[in-house]
Amino acid sequence: MERIFPFHYIFYGFSSVGRALVSKTSGREFEPLSPCKCQVIFIILLKVSKIINYFKDVQNELVHKTSWPSWSELQYSAIVVMVASIIIAIVVFGMDFILERTLDWIYNKLY
Repeated sequence: MERIFPFHYIFYGFSSVGRALVSKTSGREFEPLSPCKCQVIFIILLKVSKIINYFKDVQNELVHKTSWPSWSELQYSAIVVMVASIIIAIVVFGMDFILERTLDWIYNKLY
């Protein structure tokens, strides 16, 4: 069997285990054992089919099982997020301003 590297190992696999030839005419040669090529191809096809099934499931879930918001719900949610962000920014600014003034007053009294 002719070996084409590296494709031979992808489709046929390889094994470090081998068997010595029994024929007395062969001399001291060593014949490596290759795993069954059908088994390797089956494993590759199994993994490819799992990937294909994954993407089919993703597409099915996005199309049939996911509930998408309407345009008005999307606008309302965006407004809620903007208002909440502004309120949180004002609260953080207020806390920063008050703590800065308080620490300045304390440091001025100590030093």
